[in-house]
Amino acid sequence: MRPTKLYIIILTTLVVVLTACEREPLLHLFDGGNVEVEIPVVDLELDAYWDYEMSYDIAYNWRAEWYYGWDEVDDSLFGPIGYTDPQGFELRRYFTGMEPYAPHNSVLRDNVQGHHFQGKYNWGFWDILVWNDVEEKGGSRALDFDEATSLDHVTAFTYQTLHSARYQAPKYTRSFNQPEDLFTAYRQAIEINRNLDGFDYDPERNVWVMTVDMLLQPVTYIYLTQVILLHNNGRVYQVDGSSNLSGMASAVKLNDGVAGETPITVYYNTRLKTGLDYEIRHENATEPVKADIVGGRVMTFGICGQNSHLVEKYEDVKDEQRHYMDVNMYFNNGMDSTFVFDVTDQVRHRWKGGVITVVLDMDTVPTPKRKGGSAFDAIVKDYEEMPAYEFEM
Repeated sequence: MRPTKLYIIILTTLVVVLTACEREPLLHLFDGGNVEVEIPVVDLELDAYWDYEMSYDIAYNWRAEWYYGWDEVDDSLFGPIGYTDPQGFELRRYFTGMEPYAPHNSVLRDNVQGHHFQGKYNWGFWDILVWNDVEEKGGSRALDFDEATSLDHVTAFTYQTLHSARYQAPKYTRSFNQPEDLFTAYRQAIEINRNLDGFDYDPERNVWVMTVDMLLQPVTYIYLTQVILLHNNGRVYQVDGSSNLSGMASAVKLNDGVAGETPITVYYNTRLKTGLDYEIRHENATEPVKADIVGGRVMTFGICGQNSHLVEKYEDVKDEQRHYMDVNMYFNNGMDSTFVFDVTDQVRHRWKGGVITVVLDMDTVPTPKRKGGSAFDAIVKDYEEMPAYEFEM
């Protein structure tokens, strides 16, 4: 069964409630007030997130490209194909006094389970940062956060694995763990003033209410990868599950959503399925065939140096990295080989995530004669068409 979720749009409202000490709508406090904060509720609109506009005003339809599917085994091995709904949040409040947009000199840290928080706020300007709790998988989590280097930015990052990184990772010899789902919202210069400018009085609850619009967005990006093996006939009979995607960002700043400048290789897992439906696209028609497909899902911090949500079209993508995907496959003669594909154009055209596809006609692929290390460099000419390849032993 094909997946029913992959995209996400998050529209949220941060509600700040200032409780009155009197029943009148006037508020008289000495140096501040009690403020209730309603944490943004994540509304998963999965069919609207990958909202690319292709050529000739054609909208991007990822399901038409995705042949691997996502069954119960994939879900148990790799987790859900799309984003998951967070249940808790980290809240950071920065008081900048009477100066809006000032540098942060201190921070108040709170963890919120659910969607409600109440705390004390001084009169003046506040910046508020929210991100979701990261759930542990298998007793651990990959994501970590740097809040000590700078109070003006919280940086999320992951650590290296024991797997080697062979391509487009000049600084590191090993690949990195993929991050978990991460959403963030940030708003600066929220003014809580004695005149209650910007507040509305709610007589039923006897409170003053300020509504601050915020957009809670993912800062980790999903890529669905598939290597389609035509005419395989059992030659490739399994994969070891180890795959990498290179040239991705090593971290992201939560306050502005800008990915780090350092490229890394991200490690993820894949699985081989046999006898799946596929369509070979000819000039004026499609030909239905059966194919074996190596598929997987990889979460990344996206393209280096950019906030991908601020990119509206392909021409605005600023990417100086090459992106390679490698997959290790086993042949029916007992030998294995690592296939390496240049998927740079596909990553750049899917700057917020999407489907990455490579098609191999196995009739053109020689069988390796020795174990461990005979590598095929598969050069994809055009991601929109059935690709041509060159192979080197």
